[in-house]
Amino acid sequence: MIDQLARGRHQSVHFLVLFILGAILAGVAELPYGGWIQIPILSLIWYWIYKNNPTSKKHLFASGLTFGLGYFVIGLWWLYISLHDVGGMNVALSCMAVFLLSAYMALYFSLATLTLSLLKPSRILGLCLASSWVLMEFLRGYIFTGFPWMGLAESQFNGPFAPIAPFFGGLACTFLVIWTSWEILQLKKHGVMSFISIAFVIGLTQLAGLVTFTKPVGEPVTVRLIQGNFEQTLKFNPQAISQQIDFYTNEIRKAAINLIIIPETAFPWPQNNLPTGLLNYLQSFSNESSSNILLGLIGDVPSADGIQYTNRATGLSPDSEPYQYDKVHLVPFGEFIPPGFHWFVKAFRVPMSDFARGKIEQPPFAITRTGQADIHAAITICYEDVFGGELAYRLNHSDKPVNLLINMTNLAWFGKSQASSQQLRLSQLRSLETGLPAIRATNTGITSVLGSDGRVLSSLPEFTQASLITQVQAYSGKTPYVRWGNLPILSLSCILLIWGFIRFRRF
Repeated sequence: MIDQLARGRHQSVHFLVLFILGAILAGVAELPYGGWIQIPILSLIWYWIYKNNPTSKKHLFASGLTFGLGYFVIGLWWLYISLHDVGGMNVALSCMAVFLLSAYMALYFSLATLTLSLLKPSRILGLCLASSWVLMEFLRGYIFTGFPWMGLAESQFNGPFAPIAPFFGGLACTFLVIWTSWEILQLKKHGVMSFISIAFVIGLTQLAGLVTFTKPVGEPVTVRLIQGNFEQTLKFNPQAISQQIDFYTNEIRKAAINLIIIPETAFPWPQNNLPTGLLNYLQSFSNESSSNILLGLIGDVPSADGIQYTNRATGLSPDSEPYQYDKVHLVPFGEFIPPGFHWFVKAFRVPMSDFARGKIEQPPFAITRTGQADIHAAITICYEDVFGGELAYRLNHSDKPVNLLINMTNLAWFGKSQASSQQLRLSQLRSLETGLPAIRATNTGITSVLGSDGRVLSSLPEFTQASLITQVQAYSGKTPYVRWGNLPILSLSCILLIWGFIRFRRF
């Protein structure tokens, strides 16, 4: 009996420590060198897991689930704000929703951690663990439409492995993070060999950063990004909607400039219900001033049931037909309702939460300038910036060469949280992967312009009503990641796992 109590107490301490380490792993991502700091923390996690019953599948699964739960609860807590503060869901149900989503995300960590129970200890074990982690992260981005938020890759923008992103993408960064963290654990047994391996890989990665695949093209584009800073709760108030539309309309017409962008759903009203003549009024301004304008609004498309809404970016260019981009990758529950979950959305009480999807083959937006060649921009709306593989596919198969990335976002749903800094890192990784500069037009922040290397060139303070006026240098060319996508790193991961299971399986 005493032995059972002692064993139970030991297990409780074991899992509590893992939960705390997972929470710390998520928290340090917000620090300036978070990508570096995460690697030794992961090593500590592997040490803590592996020193207790390392061959037990049940133990490893529970350990991976526990530290993953700590990681995602801290990393995704801001969803509570959208559910409770904005959506009106009660406290218990909001907390339960965040917990269940975090637990589901942590399952992928658990499955990857199981690799430690399937292979014998060997020099290849770290490579196989990294490979299984890559495959699980890939699946996390696709199963049930995918939710790959809070991966280890975006933190690497402030870590050692970011320079590999233009070659093989964010999943390659994840591979190297996991492998390095495991190799640090081997320093006690294989000190010289592990140290040389880690130093060589980090050095090679840093040298890879000297290689560029894109180059400047044309004269810089002058842009004005309008950050309205409107609370999300006002999006459903007709009087506040009218005031918001008037604000953005007046701001757009204040001055002529190459490109003017307002955020996602800055006109938070279905296009067919906007004030009469509004879009024609803005088109006339575009024609008179030679300004290109991008508007975030609610579009509409015909469907079998009549009209279905879309999350849309509408582009107005001088003496041209209006451009439109309908969001392709929709947010589960916020923008589309998975089968069997209509009860959840009713509890959430958010109107227009079942949008139509746009086609992935939509063309880029052409920014026209007198006497100069057009600049083409690939549009993403908010959540779409998470999916690097999809963006790479769009760029590689575009009928026009893409020179610029534009993300239109409204993060007012998540209040004063780290959601905006998390998405900024995702945008930075997308710029690094594609070798293209990026423009981020947001409602509450972080409105910014990124260089082709992902560095922030200029930005506005969060939660302020202001405009950012600056210049953006367009680029041309394709990185290897844009051409090949995730195929190389997924192929390598599969090969390593197959090799590991053939040579070092435990059974």
